[in-house]
Amino acid sequence: MQPRTRIKLLFLLPAAAWVLVWTIFPFFYGLWLSLFHIDFGGEDRFIGLGNFKRFFSDRNALNAVKITFLFVLGSVTVQVILGLLLALAANRPLPLRGLVRTMLILPLFATPVAVGFLFFTIFYEEGGLVNGLLRIKVPWLSSPGYALIAIIIADTWQWISFCFLVLLAGLQSIPDDVYEAAALETRNRWKIFWHITFPYLQPTLVLVILLRITEAFKVFAIPYTLTRGGPGNATLVLPMYAYRAGMRFFDFGYASAISFMAFVLVMLFIIFLFRSIRQAY
Repeated sequence: MQPRTRIKLLFLLPAAAWVLVWTIFPFFYGLWLSLFHIDFGGEDRFIGLGNFKRFFSDRNALNAVKITFLFVLGSVTVQVILGLLLALAANRPLPLRGLVRTMLILPLFATPVAVGFLFFTIFYEEGGLVNGLLRIKVPWLSSPGYALIAIIIADTWQWISFCFLVLLAGLQSIPDDVYEAAALETRNRWKIFWHITFPYLQPTLVLVILLRITEAFKVFAIPYTLTRGGPGNATLVLPMYAYRAGMRFFDFGYASAISFMAFVLVMLFIIFLFRSIRQAY
């Protein structure tokens, strides 16, 4: 082996060790745990696919899947649309444009737990900011429908910054001469957007959607701090249900099976999205 190749492998070794310790090993260890019934104080029993069969017959688990999909579809759709609109606005010459861009990306640096507690004070039904401004009592946290909307709004407030930042970078990568050539044909901004901006922006848009879907499926801190999965199980997303099974009922085998099923659902959703995009284009 050449010395240069050895140096390259040496630099890759820390990253490979990190992936092995924090990604590959936990994945397969969790998959191994999902095949057992873990009994604290007793003997663990190998049950094969028993935890996965239990998942498909568990109404609470299936409800958590439904709630998770509703959250992902609602939050990602709103975030991408609003992020695109903000990016289009910020890409134009505006007064204090640098300050506006800085203010728009600040929520991205807030921790999800802090965001959850912040919006708990905003949506609090007795004396909260929103109800105080509206002068009506909206059951933001005690009504199943409103509670899910509140979580989507809180998650959108934090992650719209990510969509805005990446899409703005995509807009700025479009060559100016393309717009100059398009201006010779038409002055209609909608036609320029649809025939010039949108085709150039498609790869960036697909990337943003895929990254946000992957992260949205893992949502935990915001619904946990805002509603604790309530009222009832109306905002009980799949990661929170896995946490409840493992940390409250100490059923680590079933919690591992839930987590693995969440991973499978994410992969199936992304594969379906990829195929839909390839068929469309």
